[in-house]
Amino acid sequence: MKLLAKTNRIYLAFSLAIYLFAGLAFYQVVRILIYNEVETRLKVEKRDFEAYLKQHKAWSDTTYFVENKIDVVPVGRQTRLSETFIDTLIQNRYDQELMPFRQLTFYVPIKGVMHRVSIRKSLIQSYQLIEVITVTMAACLGLLLLGTFWFQGKLSGRLWLPFYESLSRIKRFNLASATPLQLDKPEINEFRELNEVLRKMGDKMQQDYRSLKEFTENASHEIQTPLALINAKVEQLIQSEKLTETQTRWIEEIYQASRRMARLNQGLLLLAKIDNQQFTDNQAVDLAALLAEKLGAMDEVLHHKRIAVKIGNLVPFAIQLPPALADSLVTNLVNNAIKHNHAEGRVELRSDGKNLSLGNTGHALVSNPERLFERFKKEGSGPDSVGLGLAIIKEICDTYGLEVQYDENNGWHRFGISRKVNEE
Repeated sequence: MKLLAKTNRIYLAFSLAIYLFAGLAFYQVVRILIYNEVETRLKVEKRDFEAYLKQHKAWSDTTYFVENKIDVVPVGRQTRLSETFIDTLIQNRYDQELMPFRQLTFYVPIKGVMHRVSIRKSLIQSYQLIEVITVTMAACLGLLLLGTFWFQGKLSGRLWLPFYESLSRIKRFNLASATPLQLDKPEINEFRELNEVLRKMGDKMQQDYRSLKEFTENASHEIQTPLALINAKVEQLIQSEKLTETQTRWIEEIYQASRRMARLNQGLLLLAKIDNQQFTDNQAVDLAALLAEKLGAMDEVLHHKRIAVKIGNLVPFAIQLPPALADSLVTNLVNNAIKHNHAEGRVELRSDGKNLSLGNTGHALVSNPERLFERFKKEGSGPDSVGLGLAIIKEICDTYGLEVQYDENNGWHRFGISRKVNEE
């Protein structure tokens, strides 16, 4: 969810709560004010009634009280009771509808007999006034809320425009390009400071990228040359007839160590190039077909180790991947399946178009499966292994939108590759 959408939703929910509370409070205040006014007028009528009794010593219906609908009923009590206000409904004599009234009830003695006096005043006009005020208030608050929400969205969009512009340029920024990161200088101080920090970070990252790339290229050339020379000289020494058995053994160890160093150097340089995204020639590659082809090329090794290969109906597993990395990926997978297999073992290749798996029989895993893809993490102690094969597989998959998983079950070791699901 975008930041503006999130903030607008929170603002809308908060505004609705505030407006609802304000509307209810305003309604209650208006209702209380109207009731106070009605009760005040009823009290005035009560004083007029008491003044009439004081003057005439008796009660008789007069036109003066017709509007207020006064009922005087004897109750036969000698004790004075307190006055009360209540809401009541009285049937209209004309259309037989129940009409709301506010009623004041009090007790007065008339000629020595206690009477209950009820003075009522119609609330029709008051309710109509409350309804009009309520509808008007709700409409005004609704329009205010919609207008404020619309204005907030437009204002936020304009205020955050420099941020989205900077974000768009950062997405298009390429470390391999010689063009530095170009960002505007907006009026808002926070965004201007953010752009300045991002620009400095971009310059530093480009500088580090160029330095690392230069180091990788130099190391690839400068280290491979002396290693190749060492291997060539050692091979010549091994073929010499004047060496003792001990010297031959030492030279053989030197030769194996130099070869291992060459493989280690190649693996580390490959990982560095993948990290730096120096492989840009992406092509559509069918990994399932490449794995089947690689297994076919390793037929002699598989036959020598008496390993059976089972390849089912392979559905193409096509992805965008540089050919060099695709070859490295399948080579490391196949080499791992052969190296950690045993005599009379099996290798099985499966692909359904969404998931690709290569399984092999082998001994139970000794190390922690969660650390299997770490660099220099080796399952065996063979001199030919440098512990980078699975790390290279993991790095290639992570860089190019793939997910690699390992599973061990009943003596079978399976490496599965699938496409990552993008999470919004």
